[in-house]
Amino acid sequence: MDAASFHQILYLERKRRERSQRPMHMLLIDMMRIPGEEQESAVRTIYRQLSSLTRETDLKGWYSESQVLGVIFTEFNSFDKEKIKKKIMDGLVRDLPPVHWEKLGFKIHEFPRLKENDQDEIMANPVLYPEVRKKYEARRGPFLIKRVMDIVGSLAGLIVFSPFFLIISLLIKITSPGPILFRQERVGLYGKRFTFLKFRTMYVNNDPSVHQEYVKNLIAGKVDGNNGDNGDGSLQKPIYKIKNDKRITPVGDVLRKTSLDELPQFINVLLGDMSLVGPRPPIPYEVSSYDIWHRSRVVEVKPGITGLWQVMGRSTTSFDEMVRLDIKYTREWSVWLDLKILAKTPWAVLRGKGAY
Repeated sequence: MDAASFHQILYLERKRRERSQRPMHMLLIDMMRIPGEEQESAVRTIYRQLSSLTRETDLKGWYSESQVLGVIFTEFNSFDKEKIKKKIMDGLVRDLPPVHWEKLGFKIHEFPRLKENDQDEIMANPVLYPEVRKKYEARRGPFLIKRVMDIVGSLAGLIVFSPFFLIISLLIKITSPGPILFRQERVGLYGKRFTFLKFRTMYVNNDPSVHQEYVKNLIAGKVDGNNGDNGDGSLQKPIYKIKNDKRITPVGDVLRKTSLDELPQFINVLLGDMSLVGPRPPIPYEVSSYDIWHRSRVVEVKPGITGLWQVMGRSTTSFDEMVRLDIKYTREWSVWLDLKILAKTPWAVLRGKGAY
């Protein structure tokens, strides 16, 4: 099976796992270190062994043409990756000459990734998303334009809003003790973590468990996205908003309503961790509560300061609807779409509808 067909099957199998919630495993055998004139013989031997050591339903083909062989293991109720890896490796040792065996590389990838530790749990493995890399390679020109827009736009934003940086910094420092900037770990492209910047809108040393519990319930559908209950009879604003949050300072409340607390994110855009337009960057504890299909929103594009859900619904949509809008953005992305979203953002901010 050629690489294009194998990647298509990998994509479809990944989508099936998103629905079934059952794990998928892919073994990759790297043969790039085997000399070209010896590779054909080695491939025949390896493929013969894979055919005898795996099931007919396991899908075999080139992950990377003439370089990396792949096997997708399907429908395992339980899977001991080390046991199956050892079984295949032992079989190849018997048939391959040592000079070839020593040059092979073996790696098993899991989807969704098993919980080895918190960092690994939320990371999206790029190897399992080859179509994303292909998309960037095929549309290198438009994505280069997007990056140029990000650099020019973030520099312009930092210059134009520089008086606000000074005024807001003074107000935060005068009205409450603590740092001017709020730094938080967020999840970006492929699940890579980065330091997210905002103007501080809360008192220091506040209890984050309030928001963690709310977000967990929101993602699980236990909070109505349009008319949530705060547990004390008060209505709760949808999507990440907690009404009458006592952790927020008076200055912070104004900054949030006007979205001025977001201005330092121009620095994140300039550094390349974010884009002007893209999905909202989630907090790691949010991603740990995601369903598998939710995770696709942090895989295909960089997170952004503004996005489709902000200008279409802001915080007036449910969490699942927000994710669907983010996925719609990644599927339909174009430079023109980014320009339209940027043009609509000031009006969305002026309305103050669901600022987050």
